[in-house]
Order: sequence, then C-alpha cells, then structure tokens
Amino acid sequence: MNTPKLTIGRLARVAGVNVETVRYYQRLGIIKEPPKPIEGYRLYPPQTVERLRFIKRAQQLGFSLKEIHGLLEMGDGHCDDVRKRAEEKRIQITDQIKDLNALRTTLDRLIQQCDAGQDKAHCPIVETLAEKTI
Repeated sequence: MNTPKLTIGRLARVAGVNVETVRYYQRLGIIKEPPKPIEGYRLYPPQTVERLRFIKRAQQLGFSLKEIHGLLEMGDGHCDDVRKRAEEKRIQITDQIKDLNALRTTLDRLIQQCDAGQDKAHCPIVETLAEKTI
C-alpha cells in the first residue's frame, strides 16, 4: 500500500504545529526538507508527522531542541545513552524546582511584609526589587 505524502500545510495540520515551525525545524536540521519538484510542492513522507510529534512531546518533558536533535540522532538502538540524557534532564528539572521553590518563599515573605506594613508610602516588594541584590 502506498501511503500518500503530505504538503507542508497538511503536515503541519496533522502534526498539530504551525507551518513556520516545520520550516524552523528544517533550518535546524531536525527534520529533513524534501527536494522541491520542478513543478508542484514539496511532499513529506508520513513518518515526518511522527517525528514532529516526538519533538513536541520531548519539548513538553523539558528537552531543548538541541537536546532533541541529539536524541533523534541516537535513535532506538542507544537506550543507555538516551536514559543517561533523561537522567541528566531530571536532575536539571529537580534543580529548577528547588530554585522556583526558593523564589516562591521569597515572594511569600515579601507579600507578608506588604500585608503587614502600615506605611502605605513604602512598598516592600518595590523596595526589594529596586535593590541590587535580593
């Protein structure tokens, strides 16, 4: 059975991305740009839809496009290498969560100072943000 190929517009719709996203990924080398025929439009193989979906799912897990490109280059036969990169990403995300929790604590403290302040002429949040360091 011969699966029909897709124009860039149809590819983008089926994959749930914008046409400009497809072009951007082509410029980065994450997806291949098919050759342009003498007449007509470039036609993408159906596998490109799955590749685009892979990219979007990997982004949702926090991988950058550069990291995704590396994962795609490795392919299926390198599970240990892919696992190592996933573990590194998990560590990075854990560190980001710690940083975000610290930011939340700082904001909570500033909000409490603002709520407790009797002096309406001075805002603890604005004064803290105006300082060189927090």
